[in-house]
Amino acid sequence: MDVTHIPVDEIRRPGRADGEGSVQVQMDPAVKIDTAKVFAIYGKGGIGKSTTSSNLSAAFSKMGKRVLQIGCDPKHDSTFTLTKKMLPTVIDVLETVDFHAEELRPEDFVFEGYNGVMCVEAGGPPAGTGCGGYVVGQTVKLLKEHHLLEDTDVVIFDVLGDVVCGGFAAPLQHAERAMIVTANDFDSIFAMNRIVQAIGAKAKNYKVRLGGVIANRSAATDQIDKYNERTGLRLAAHLPDLDAIRRSRLKKCTLFEMESKPEIEAAQREYLRLAAAMWTGGEPLPAVPLKDREIFDLLGYD
Repeated sequence: MDVTHIPVDEIRRPGRADGEGSVQVQMDPAVKIDTAKVFAIYGKGGIGKSTTSSNLSAAFSKMGKRVLQIGCDPKHDSTFTLTKKMLPTVIDVLETVDFHAEELRPEDFVFEGYNGVMCVEAGGPPAGTGCGGYVVGQTVKLLKEHHLLEDTDVVIFDVLGDVVCGGFAAPLQHAERAMIVTANDFDSIFAMNRIVQAIGAKAKNYKVRLGGVIANRSAATDQIDKYNERTGLRLAAHLPDLDAIRRSRLKKCTLFEMESKPEIEAAQREYLRLAAAMWTGGEPLPAVPLKDREIFDLLGYD
């Protein structure tokens, strides 16, 4: 039986040895996104991936693109600045029909947000059980079955935290480019290095490649620049530590809906510039990750 068709309750049924469900879920190779440009947004937990993803989705929509954002975090808060509400997750709605996906309608799990951006929250299995890769696979499968990807130009996966298992890396099997959000500090760059490793592993069998680094909540980029120079990465955008960004989350809106002020307008322009560059594309970055000790020795001051 194909594991992508096994309900979560079966994946975590009683009697299984502890840890047995931790093996990597094998994605169905027939389920592909081949009608849109697909980007996966990665970075350390709490670094601002959802804010970045939502503002990027808004920027792409401002360019006239039809955008779909898929949140891949159990706390399902990726799209609330676009929709002004917490959406039910794909797993939530699948449970209501006892995992009979054919009973779902698109309006059960796809919701329209700011400027026409379509929003989906994949969610995740209960804590300590199952695999996030299963959830991503089911979400893409549903979107394909309902033909919701055929009228989409851009798909953005907003992926949770550090990459510690194959499930976290599942969106890389669909993405064309992976963007990494980081701050100008050791912990963020350490997490970025692990993400570079994951992307390199997936690039051996899939089309995904590194697209660049988005510096977020950072006045300077000197530590990021050190890492990029050493590994072959490149800075794609720089968003400073603006209180307006924090306030936009509290107001449940994107930066494109905030009051007109010079610093907000500058951030809007940076997101529009980044979206245009991502749409145009470019040569992938063949970055080589560092050993943990190498990062420790590289960063900081003499």
